[in-house]
Amino acid sequence: MSDEPRTRPSGRIRAHFRTSSAAGDRVPGALARLALVLRTPAGAAQPLFAQAPERWQRAMPFLVVGVFVVTLLPVTITVLSDDYGVGGGWAGALGVAQTVPLLLALTRPLHAWIVVLAADTVAAVLLIGADKVAGHSWPWPPMTIVGYLVLMACLGLREPVRTLVGVWLATGVVGTVLGFSQPAGVTNTNALLFVLGGVMLVLTGALRGLGDAQQRVAEQESISEAERSRRTLLEERARIARELHDVVAHHMSVITVQADSAPYRVPGMSEPVREEFAAIAASARESLGEMRRLLTVLRGDGANGAGSSDGADGERAPQPGIDRLQQLVEATVRAGQPVELSLAAGAAGAAGAAPPAVDLSAYRIVQEALANVVRHAPGAPTRVSVTVDEDEVLVLVVNGPARDAVVELESSGTGHGLVGMRERVRLTGGTLDTGPLPDGGFRVAARLPLHDPTEDPS
Repeated sequence: MSDEPRTRPSGRIRAHFRTSSAAGDRVPGALARLALVLRTPAGAAQPLFAQAPERWQRAMPFLVVGVFVVTLLPVTITVLSDDYGVGGGWAGALGVAQTVPLLLALTRPLHAWIVVLAADTVAAVLLIGADKVAGHSWPWPPMTIVGYLVLMACLGLREPVRTLVGVWLATGVVGTVLGFSQPAGVTNTNALLFVLGGVMLVLTGALRGLGDAQQRVAEQESISEAERSRRTLLEERARIARELHDVVAHHMSVITVQADSAPYRVPGMSEPVREEFAAIAASARESLGEMRRLLTVLRGDGANGAGSSDGADGERAPQPGIDRLQQLVEATVRAGQPVELSLAAGAAGAAGAAPPAVDLSAYRIVQEALANVVRHAPGAPTRVSVTVDEDEVLVLVVNGPARDAVVELESSGTGHGLVGMRERVRLTGGTLDTGPLPDGGFRVAARLPLHDPTEDPS
C-alpha cells in the first residue's frame, strides 16, 4: 500500500531502446522494448508506462483498459438483466461500478480495487435472490472475472509484494464468506477467480520485481561511476602535486640561500636586519621540511619505502618541459605512431623563460594527448603544434581517424588523460578545448598564460 516515489530511469530506458533493435530484427526488437516497458516501475500517481520513450507506448494502457471498459460495460448490464434477472436500474448501476473504476487502476490501482471489490460483492449478494441465477456462475460472473483480472494486472505492475498478497487473500476471504449463502443450482467460481487472480498477480509482480532490481543495479552503477570519477580526479591532482613539488622546492631553496647569504653580500647590515633575514631563512627551511613530509604522504612511500623501488630514479630526475617535446615525439614515432611536431620559431628557447608550472604542464598535456591517440586511435596521423609568445603558450594536438577499424586497446582505462589535462590547465589559469572532429579525429587545444592572471599587473 505504498505510494513512495521512485527514481525515474527514463534516460537509461531511452538509451536502451535506441540500441536494442537492428533493422533486420524488428519483431524481436519490438517485443524486447515492450518487455522493458512492462518491467519498468511507474512512480506514485503516474499512469502505467508513463516512463516509456514512445508516445504510443505511453498511450497503450489507456487504450487497452478503455477497450475493456467499453466492452464490459454493456455486456455486464445485459448479462445481469437478461441472464440473471436483475432489475434494469440495479444492472446499470452495478455495471458502471464494476467496469468504470478500471480507468482509475492506471494511476491508483489500489483505490480502484477497493471500489471494484465492493461493487462485485454487492452484485453477488443481489444475485442470491435473482430470479434466473440457477444454472449460472456465482458469486463471480464471467464478465466480473475478466474485469477483475485486468485490475489484478494493474495492481501487479504497480504495488509491492506485501500489498499483492493482501489483495489476493482478501479476494479469497470475500468469496469464501459469500459461499455460505450460495444459491441452489449455481456454479461456484470463487476458486477459479482465486487461482486466476493469483497467477496474474505472480506474473505481473515478477515483472515489476525484475524492473525494480534492474533499477537498483542502474543506480548502483551510477554511484560507482561517480566514485570512480572522483577517485580519478583525486589521483590526478596528487600526481600533479608530486610533480610540482620540485618547482616549489626550488624556489624555497633559492629563498633560503638568499636569506642566509644576505649578511655576506650586503656589508654594513644592522643587527635587526640580520635577524630578520635569519628568521626568513629559518621559515623557508621549515617550509621545505613540511613539503618533504607532505610529498612522502602523496607518494605513499611509508616507513619501509614501499613504492620507492619502481620509478625512484624518475622521481629524482628533472621535470620535463617544452624543450623535451622533440624526444617525446621521436619516441612515439618509434612506437609506430605517425606524429609531426611543429615548434614555432624560438619556442624551445622562449620556453626556458616560462614559469616551471606552465613548462611542465605543456609537456604533460602533449604526453597525455599522444597516449590517448595511441590508445584509442592507433595509426592515426597526428600533428603537434606548440607556440610560445609574450603572453601564453598554445598547445594543439590534432589526430585524424584511426587507419584500421580496431577495438580500443584499453577498454577499461582509468580516464586520467582528459582529467589530468583539465587539472593542469586549471592550475595555470588557462583554458582547454577538447572534442571530436567531423572526420572522426580528435582535437586538444590548451592555452596556458605565462603570467598569473590573479597577480596585479602594476
